[in-house]
Amino acid sequence: ANAMKDWAVEKGATHYTHWFQPMTGITAEKHESFLSPAAEGGIIMEFSGKELIHGESDASSFPSGGLRATFEARGYTAWDPTSYAFIKDGVLCIPTAFCSYTGDALDKKTPLLRSMEVINRESLRILRLMGDTDTSHVSSTAGAEQEYFLVDRAVAEGRRDLKFCGRTLFGASPPKGQEMEDHYYGSIRPRVKAFMEELNTELWRLGIHAKTEHNETAPGQHELAPVFTTVNIAVDHNQLTMEILKKVAERHGLLCLLHEKPFAGVNGSGKHNNWSLCTDLGKNLLDPGEHPQSNLSFLTFMVAVLCAVDDYQDLLRISVAGAGNDHRLGGDEAPPAIISVFLGDEITAVLAALEENRPYDPHKLMELKAGVKTIPSFYKDNTDRNRTSPFAFTGNKFEFRMPGASLSIAGPNFVLNTIIADALREIADRLDISGSAEAELRPLLAELLKKHRRIIFNGNNYAKEWVAEAERRGLSNLVSTAEAVPHFLDDKNVGLFVRYGILSEAEIRSRYEIIMEGYCKTLQIEALTMAEIARKDILPAASSFLTELASAYSGLIRVCPEACANPGDVRLALIKKLSGLTNKLFDRVERLEFALSACNSAGSDVKAMALHCRDQVYTAMQELRAAADDLEVIVGRKHWPMPDYGDLLFSV
Repeated sequence: ANAMKDWAVEKGATHYTHWFQPMTGITAEKHESFLSPAAEGGIIMEFSGKELIHGESDASSFPSGGLRATFEARGYTAWDPTSYAFIKDGVLCIPTAFCSYTGDALDKKTPLLRSMEVINRESLRILRLMGDTDTSHVSSTAGAEQEYFLVDRAVAEGRRDLKFCGRTLFGASPPKGQEMEDHYYGSIRPRVKAFMEELNTELWRLGIHAKTEHNETAPGQHELAPVFTTVNIAVDHNQLTMEILKKVAERHGLLCLLHEKPFAGVNGSGKHNNWSLCTDLGKNLLDPGEHPQSNLSFLTFMVAVLCAVDDYQDLLRISVAGAGNDHRLGGDEAPPAIISVFLGDEITAVLAALEENRPYDPHKLMELKAGVKTIPSFYKDNTDRNRTSPFAFTGNKFEFRMPGASLSIAGPNFVLNTIIADALREIADRLDISGSAEAELRPLLAELLKKHRRIIFNGNNYAKEWVAEAERRGLSNLVSTAEAVPHFLDDKNVGLFVRYGILSEAEIRSRYEIIMEGYCKTLQIEALTMAEIARKDILPAASSFLTELASAYSGLIRVCPEACANPGDVRLALIKKLSGLTNKLFDRVERLEFALSACNSAGSDVKAMALHCRDQVYTAMQELRAAADDLEVIVGRKHWPMPDYGDLLFSV
């Protein structure tokens, strides 16, 4: 409220309505008059509680998935008082939920808030059964490590694929990429440092505490890590972070790319979602403590996570689905589509002892010494980090590494909250029936571990052997969005969300339609962009270069026939190769356009459309790209119609 008051005075307000009491709701109290000279003659600012709590908007033009039509336009906003209001660009911004005239949730905040209530309720049940009467609230917490690329805006303007699609659709590998691994944690260049300094200032003004920034693996790639907070606030902060990244970049003559795979052949950009549970007394329920084998609350919540991830692998995969992320998953430090949980040796051993009902022999913490007197020794953590794992335990939280850089983390987090709440409910129900939580808890956890141990994998998720092993274990491998998202409508998944009131069946079906339509439209836009660039830019460039070579060769024959007498003449070979590749490019443009023209044959069946886009359109896109990239390698630089990967990746 004081911040709002200061802002009002600065804007020249003479009256101000005190309307906000943090975390308790909204009041409309008497006007406060400001008598300072700066305020004389200013405007009058008045807010009514009703206007701030509830608003109305046109909701017809957002993706609907069939929830409403254009003539059903009315939508409502409702203030989320658990996420702080803020001032951005001189405008008071209030985090809100958004629903339709019929009451259906149109946003991602509403199901997230619902899931937070559910996991609080089920967590408290467990804690009460274990004798904890002091904890009154359990919150899920999150922190999204945001990866992004920076390129020079002037250079990027020469790439229409970046303009329309946010990623490059063509591009041969440059002589140098990330092979030397010299960009990772390297010195930050002055231009990027200036960008990061202003970025921090802008984020801090909004109450977003950016903790670290550093160079990531690929040239031009960087990462920002925030201070972790309550999950709905973390979601709001990440949405703002993505917006501010782009705005600050523009002021520095840069373009910020948040696509999951803006460049082929180098690392893509993810958004590592660090998730945990914390009580109102400050206890992290996923902190193993010094003696994890005897920490019953830790063991219970850990087993619940394993049960949830195993039972709902498909939902976790769906929560990160999208055309962009399909390019990223499976390589270059991005996890594969196979869901598994990394625990590390010690926690795995603790759980094995619990499952087998035997004493656990604690690992002694290893002291690491640098061998230099001036450097103090320190102890290893109880687990290493597995950069290939999709869901890794990192000491006192889980790092969900699958979300893509452009994704809202609301989806992954409301899925995590819901599935883990479901597992906690099963444990609590079993203990309620037994009537003796302490006596029955360890045998129950052992039983659940035996059932769900298949989800634990501490090895290399990139290994071919793991694909075969995962199939043997019965784990899902939903490689593409087109095959993953239809499982959203499986009975067990619909039943889960309806049971807890997270999403109604209508809301689930609408989201299914929206995700699948978005996938199809993204691929179609990319395909149309590729065809246009190939026809209007690459084909003319290749033809121009071919004409120039042929003209030079023809002139050489006239002037000096003996110079071209060798049937293996490299100039003639180059002309033939260029001619063949140009014809190949034209043929593959035709194939792509044919695949696009067949999209309408699927009609209103979004699943059939998505499978066609994946199998036909995307395959034709890959073939066209291969032909264009082969041409790029041999066409003269002055003829090539766009900046290449070297220009883009090393432009800052």
